[in-house]
Amino acid sequence: MNELLKVLSLAFAACLALSSVGVHAQQQMVLDNVTLNQFLSDQLAAREGATGNHANNWAVLVSTSRFWFNYRHLANVLSMYRTVKRLGIPDSQIILMLADDVACNPRNAFPGTVYNNADRALDLYSNNIEVDYRGYEVTVDTLLRVLTDKVDPTTTPRSKRLLTDENSNIFIYLTGHGGNEFLKFQDAEEVSAFDLADAFAQMWETKRYHEILFMIDTCQANTMYSKFYSPNVLAVGSSELDESSYSHHADSDVGVAVIDRFTYYNLEFLERVDKGSELTMKDLIESYDPVKIHSHAGVRTDLYKRNLSEVRITDFFGNVQAVEIDEDDDD
Repeated sequence: MNELLKVLSLAFAACLALSSVGVHAQQQMVLDNVTLNQFLSDQLAAREGATGNHANNWAVLVSTSRFWFNYRHLANVLSMYRTVKRLGIPDSQIILMLADDVACNPRNAFPGTVYNNADRALDLYSNNIEVDYRGYEVTVDTLLRVLTDKVDPTTTPRSKRLLTDENSNIFIYLTGHGGNEFLKFQDAEEVSAFDLADAFAQMWETKRYHEILFMIDTCQANTMYSKFYSPNVLAVGSSELDESSYSHHADSDVGVAVIDRFTYYNLEFLERVDKGSELTMKDLIESYDPVKIHSHAGVRTDLYKRNLSEVRITDFFGNVQAVEIDEDDDD
């Protein structure tokens, strides 16, 4: 009965779509049984998350913290930014939001740089960085508007918009200070688990994604995905309810911690991944060791229909899709 109701509702939606077309166009449109059946099949497959196929990859990377002592949060997000770029997601498909610019902070002993390791082998703040929102632009309202595309297209450049569609896989990474079902923005406001859940629901209803990987590194991070209810969302967090998320190590010359533990061990795994890698999300999640992370990383899979052993890392962290070439028939 439930499947019948789904089919009927989708057929009704198809009729509504056709009725919105002009009369002249309707007269030229022929919708035979094969076309209708294919339409319904495609819609049901998408709604059930039955396919892993997608056409493009996007990333939304957000550091929500201000102040010098939160250096590690900027290093966290810039490390993820470097990783997704290395694996093929171009800047045109990355939204990078930095609440503070510690690279230019007068306390920085190495001006114009950001490092995620005390050996300072890799400068994350190089000439290749493209920041879309910085400083006081990084707010709860900005994040939610970017996700749902509720921005003024006449004043917002395309480079600052998340121009996704129903074929887009989106990697969303948040880092900062948080608590039970909230994440702080600049110590001035908070985004709640309900806010994100409703934003994802709007994105699904308006066909703005195919699949989402949501990853968050903050205290009590796993509570931030507890209210999600939209299909095709895989969620990962750094710590359980009432658990803190800890830094990994400090740089004595910089004077503060330079990266968080959960992000550090994700990056350690991701450094083994290249564009042709067959490593999967199952491999990543199984690599989480609470002894190393000092907290219990969590994963929520009930909204996500694919088996994690079949979901390649590059389905979210890269920009690699299978390409099929149709050969023309000489006949």
